[in-house]
Amino acid sequence: MSRSATVKRLLDQHGRTYAEEAGIRLRNTPAPLYRLLTLCVLLSVRIKADIAVAAARELSAAGMRTPQAMLKASWQDRVDALGRAHYRRYDESTATALGNGAEFLLDRYRGDLRRLREEAGGDPERVRGLLREFPRIGPVGADIFSREAQGLWPELRPAFDARARRAAAGLGLPDTPEGLAGLVADDDLPRLAAALVRVGLAK
Repeated sequence: MSRSATVKRLLDQHGRTYAEEAGIRLRNTPAPLYRLLTLCVLLSVRIKADIAVAAARELSAAGMRTPQAMLKASWQDRVDALGRAHYRRYDESTATALGNGAEFLLDRYRGDLRRLREEAGGDPERVRGLLREFPRIGPVGADIFSREAQGLWPELRPAFDARARRAAAGLGLPDTPEGLAGLVADDDLPRLAAALVRVGLAK
C-alpha cells in the first residue's frame, strides 16, 4: 500500500481526535482550551482512553466546562461525575487535581490558557514546560495537549509524540514529526496524530 493510501485509510478509520470524541469543539477561546486541558489530565493516568473520554463528557455534562465552574463544584461533585464514567482508582486523586488545577489556572493565567501561550513566546517546548506546572500534567499530558492543539497553535506543529512515531514506523511511514507533517495538510495534523496513537494503542 502506498503512503498516501495508508494515510487516507488512517484518517478514514481512526482520524477522530480525542477532543472531538469528548465533544469538545476546539477553538482558540478559554472554555474549549480548558476542556482540552481537563481531558489531558484525565488521560494522564494509566487508564483506558475511552474511559478518560467518557469522564470528560461527564464533567462537561455536569457543567464543569470552565475553571470557575470546576472550582464552584464540590470535590464530591467531581468524584461523582468521574464515577459515572467508571473512572475508578483515580477518581478521588483526580477530583483533587482538577480542583487544584482550576485554581492554579485562575491565579496564574486568569483562567485563560492563551495567556500561557503568550508567556511561552512561540516556543513549543516552553508551552509544554508551562503545561507541566499544572497538577497531574506531566510529559504525557503535555504531549497530548500539543497533539490536539496543534491545529489552533501553529507553533506546536508538528506534534507527533513517541507513541505516534512508533506506530508510524510500524506502518512504513516516516518516523519523524517533520516527515509525518509532509503527508497531510496542516489542518489534518491533529487527526493524523490521533489516528497513529489509536493504532498504536490497539496493538
